[in-house]
Amino acid sequence: MTTTRRRYLRGLGAGSALLVGSAGCVDRAPGAGDGSGDGGADDGSDDGGADDGSGDDGLPGDDSTDDGADGTRPRGTGGPGISVRSVDGLGDFPVSVAVAVVNEAATESSPPRIRTTLTNTSEEPVTVGEGRAAHLEYVYDDTRALVWLPAADAFPAEPGCWRLTDSVVTTEEYRTFDLEPGATSERSVDLYATPGEDACLPVGEYRFRTPVSIGGPDSADGSSGEWGLTVVLE
Repeated sequence: MTTTRRRYLRGLGAGSALLVGSAGCVDRAPGAGDGSGDGGADDGSDDGGADDGSGDDGLPGDDSTDDGADGTRPRGTGGPGISVRSVDGLGDFPVSVAVAVVNEAATESSPPRIRTTLTNTSEEPVTVGEGRAAHLEYVYDDTRALVWLPAADAFPAEPGCWRLTDSVVTTEEYRTFDLEPGATSERSVDLYATPGEDACLPVGEYRFRTPVSIGGPDSADGSSGEWGLTVVLE
């Protein structure tokens, strides 16, 4: 069950999206997914060329085979590719965090995508908040060059480039969700470059941090912590 409470997020960086015209474990999921993070899609791209099996293109240089259009990215992708460097969990919290890469590289139809999974590891029900920030939704990296946005929603961006053409702001809203013992909550988030960036998705290492509360903002026995994610674009 999901509840909503009206109040300032105080820097959580999460909420329902509005547009402004001025502007700890890691695994790998087997393919692209929809907004739910389930399943995959293949763009089916193929250069259609014949291959005589000799591995020789008749030109000087290295004739080794490579699926990359430029030697680093698979054909049909715009790159760069994303990899998870580290996930810092919630320590003694009764909730564990896992991250899976769903779309490793940007394509014309989708930005890089990951899926976040929060699991109640305790023997009691827990209430988790803020409901979107806990799953990295609307969370920026430390330099604010990149932002994770819900994969289920559409945002104004250049296709294939995935740089936002408008700023995205959020409402002052605090959401929570409940987890029974052993239950999980999964969401997929897409990676966008923020408006004003020179590069579409700038290469480099980026750190994301987001607060998580247990028990809700007004609970007398609630606790709060932070989990972090470091990714590399290359």
